[in-house]
Amino acid sequence: MSFASTLSAVSFSQILPCRRRDSSDDMRKVQRREKNRIAAQKSRLRQTQKADTLHLESEDLERQNAALRREIKQLTEEMKHFTSMLSSHEPLCSILTSPPPPPEVLYATHSFHQPHISSPRFQH
Repeated sequence: MSFASTLSAVSFSQILPCRRRDSSDDMRKVQRREKNRIAAQKSRLRQTQKADTLHLESEDLERQNAALRREIKQLTEEMKHFTSMLSSHEPLCSILTSPPPPPEVLYATHSFHQPHISSPRFQH
């Protein structure tokens, strides 16, 4: 049987549905690939945005950390200063060198002024 006789034996109506099916399968593949390409592009964009956000957050935390370290340094210096002031005050303090007052003085209802305290928040 020759090709021409085989071709004539197979009608065009039998060939066309097969081509349509192949064509629709190809279209679905193209559409699926396009959807996949768009999804991958969106995923990469989200990853980039997340990385950018983390980078900005990291920089902000670095700034906060530096500020807190400066504050710790300042407070440590302040503590050294007050410790030094206290050390120089202790030998001169009459309250520390005198015997404890009787209980009735401790629980007196009247207020009294302590001249050795120079801070404004302790003055009346």
